[in-house]
Amino acid sequence: MLKDIKLNNIFVIDIETVPQYERFEEMASPLQELWEHKTRNLRKEEQTAAEFYERAGIWAEFGKIICISIGFFHKQDHQEHLRVSSFAGHEEKQLLQQFIELLNKQSPDLQLCAHNGKEFDFPYLCRRLLINGLPIPIPLQISGKRPWEIHHIDTMELWKFGDYKNFTSLNLLATVLQLPTPKEDIDGSMVKQVYYQENNLPRIVQYCQKDVITTAQVLLRFKGLAAIPEEYITLVK
Repeated sequence: MLKDIKLNNIFVIDIETVPQYERFEEMASPLQELWEHKTRNLRKEEQTAAEFYERAGIWAEFGKIICISIGFFHKQDHQEHLRVSSFAGHEEKQLLQQFIELLNKQSPDLQLCAHNGKEFDFPYLCRRLLINGLPIPIPLQISGKRPWEIHHIDTMELWKFGDYKNFTSLNLLATVLQLPTPKEDIDGSMVKQVYYQENNLPRIVQYCQKDVITTAQVLLRFKGLAAIPEEYITLVK
């Protein structure tokens, strides 16, 4: 049961991704052809594969991870605190290695939590790890496991309550639960521009960390607990 899950055994995570290249034309010809084939039924009739490349960061085969933010719960003076730190950079393999090292140091009871994590964050991480020739850490391994052996929490799945047709954004869920929303500066559609054109990785890290904070607050509501006051949230730059 969710109420029995210990907060200090949970990592709340969020990732930010961008296309591997700034422009479609920078990809090798075989990848260009594969991108065109993969997106053929997703593009509008008049839309070219190059124009649709703005969305390439969504797919692990054509995108890369530039930021992983992690939220840690801890109690101090009987008050729940949240500490949020990030691995970010232009070298994806390096930040993935740092993330692996962090996970490998944790208890076997560690659980990962993300909003839409089972559809996006968790599989995306696994695919990029394999592409970079890195081992998948135990908390992300699901092959051969029974459902109750997989230590993943997905706040969007919790909100579905068995309704598989429903998609609810983190922004919407936070709003209806009367929690501060994370979309104060940029949104996911702007990450590519901020990364490649503005070269402003710190801005993306801040956005990613806000998503972690909101996901953590949503999780607390599911557990029937009060939100953590802002003064008890620490952001590690």
